[in-house]
Parts: sequence; structure tokens; C-alpha cells
Amino acid sequence: MQTNHRIVIGNANQLTAVADQSIDLVVTSPPYPMIQMWDDIFCAADPAIKQMLQSSNVDDAFEAMHRLLDNTWKELRRVVKPGGIVCINIGDATRTIGGRFRLFGNHARIIAAFRELGLDQLPVIIWRKTTNAPNKFMGSGMYPPGAYVTLEHEYILIFRLGDMREFISPEQKQNRRESAYFWEERNIWFSDVWFDLIGTRQATNNNNKSRDRSAAYPFELPYRLIQMFSVKGDVVLDPFLGTGTTMLAAMAGGRHSIGYEIDQNFQSVILEKIAGLPKLANQVLTNRLEQHEKFIQERINKEKEIKHRNQYHLFPVVTRQEAELSFDWVEQIQFSGNDQVKVIYTKQAAAPAPLPDGPAKPPKKQSRKNQKPQQLEMF
Repeated sequence: MQTNHRIVIGNANQLTAVADQSIDLVVTSPPYPMIQMWDDIFCAADPAIKQMLQSSNVDDAFEAMHRLLDNTWKELRRVVKPGGIVCINIGDATRTIGGRFRLFGNHARIIAAFRELGLDQLPVIIWRKTTNAPNKFMGSGMYPPGAYVTLEHEYILIFRLGDMREFISPEQKQNRRESAYFWEERNIWFSDVWFDLIGTRQATNNNNKSRDRSAAYPFELPYRLIQMFSVKGDVVLDPFLGTGTTMLAAMAGGRHSIGYEIDQNFQSVILEKIAGLPKLANQVLTNRLEQHEKFIQERINKEKEIKHRNQYHLFPVVTRQEAELSFDWVEQIQFSGNDQVKVIYTKQAAAPAPLPDGPAKPPKKQSRKNQKPQQLEMF
């Protein structure tokens, strides 16, 4: 199997390199309106915003920033396939302007924008970001009523365009089965609160060629969303690519990807990260296998029944839906210029974890690990 990936240096307000209804999944985190580190980007796109902020016209500034993002959301409506999913990581903003401290509800404004575009909102995920800062509390300390609740979470908003996606042909159904995740992963990933993701390092170390902070989310965030809401061979789009985390997660998951980034100085950062993909991607799969083996062993120790075995990798699994789950290991990456990358995968059988005597059922089909992989092309 192979996947193709493209980096586009350009403004996400016009996704001209992306065809209509060609995207299966969007995973992104845009600039956050009313967060000071993003002021320069918004003001460069609309100089009137700078005057609004200077005159403490905060409501108009907030709305003007979101109108800029609305242009990208309209483009997503054009390029996403019917049944496609859009996932947006966004945080609300707190800020003092003109002597007044306020919360600006970015997530609510984006929800309204997508509702107007005709996408259905699905249940949200709250990313509860951990912090050990002793001075994290805001306001008047121990004196009421001027103290403020801390803002330690962000949202992952999830939308779908139209009806639920269908898998009709035998090939589509087989690919969906092979794209499954573990039962115990489902129980964590599909919780509405994520406590276990730690934010990533924000400094860019780019010698002042670009912004000082990347605002990147941790690799695990887009990786989970890609596993949850797409299948192998799907096309993933990130219109605000940044340092390329979503593209790396798509590569690790056997999906194609396209990423837009307005700052050309980030291109070298993205390519440098991609060069380290084989080690990263294969370590991710190794960790998933190790965690699964640990989970199975704990289940055995508790004398819980394990009825199924994965037919490709031969390890035990809890449900029948995991029986054809398969991992694709990154074997090689090929660069074409500084904007296109091909990733080539191989299947490797994992050593089976121990099974208790009795309840396990043998696989019904022979392993297909030697079968010639399907060739996938996007460009």
C-alpha cells in the first residue's frame, strides 16, 4: 500500500488545489480569534481589525476575525464529500481590553457558522489540558467576587456533511474492517472528555523568520481523530497545517493528506518532521500493540472471557469487529520536490499475545499477509 501527500503554501480562504467533494476528513486547528499571539495574522488579513482592537471595539474585532475564518469554512463545505467529517480543535479566549476582562466564545461562533452552512454537529470532545502552574487562577485571588474560573480546556468540534457515510462494495466493506481499532481504544477515544493528552512544545526556534509559537497540538490528537473518523486510503485535509502534525498522523495511519500553510517558513519544518516519519509511525503501532497485549493480559488475569483472535496478526481481541484489523508499517518515504511525499507501507505479523485455555475461537480465514497490496493513487 502507498499514500500520497501534498503541502500547499497558500491561504486557506481559497483551497484552489482541492477539488470539489474530494475530502473524506478534515482535522485542523485554526488561529484562535482574540488570542493575542494571533493578532498579527488577523490584522494582516483585515487591517481594520487593528483599529478595532486599539479602540477597544472588541465585539466587532471578534466578529471580523471569525468572518475571515468563515471563508475557510465555506471552502470546506465545497471540498468535503457527502458523509465526510470535519473536526476542529478550538479554544475560547480570555482577554482584558480597555480595562475589561472577558471571555470570547470561539467554539460557539464556529458552531453557528457550520450550522449556517448546513453541516450537522455531532457530540463534541472536551480536551482537558493539564497544567501545574501555581499561578493559574485569574483575578482577585481569595477575594470575591472578582476571581475568575480557570480556562483549562479546549474543544474538538465535530461536524458531518449530510447522511452517514455508506460502504457498499465488498472492497469498501473489507477496507473498513481492516481499518478498525481496538475495543479498549474505542472506550477511551470516544469518551467526551480527553484527560490524557499533554500539550506539545510551542516554541518554533525559527530565528524570527516566522511567528514565535506554532500552536501545534500533540500528535496523538489528530492520530486519534483520523483513526476514529476515516478508513485507510481516505484523504485528510488540514487547511491550517502549521508544523505538519495532521499530515504526520495521516501518514502514520495509512491515509492520503493535503495541507495548506500560509507561512512558507514552516515548509522546511514540515519536511524535517516527515523525514523522521518511519521511526515515529512504527513506534506508534508498536505502542498500540504493547498496550493491547497489556490489556489482554490484565483481562486474562481477571478471568474474563476472550472469544476472538485477529486473523492477520494472530493476537486475541475482545470483539468480532477487531478480527480483521490490520496494521501497515511505514517502510519507505519518497520526496518529490519540497511539496509532495509518497509513503510506502508493509504488513508485518505481530507475535500473538497469550490466550486463556478454552474460550478463544480460531480464525475463520487464512492470513492474507502475503497477498499483493492494493496500489492507491491520489494525484
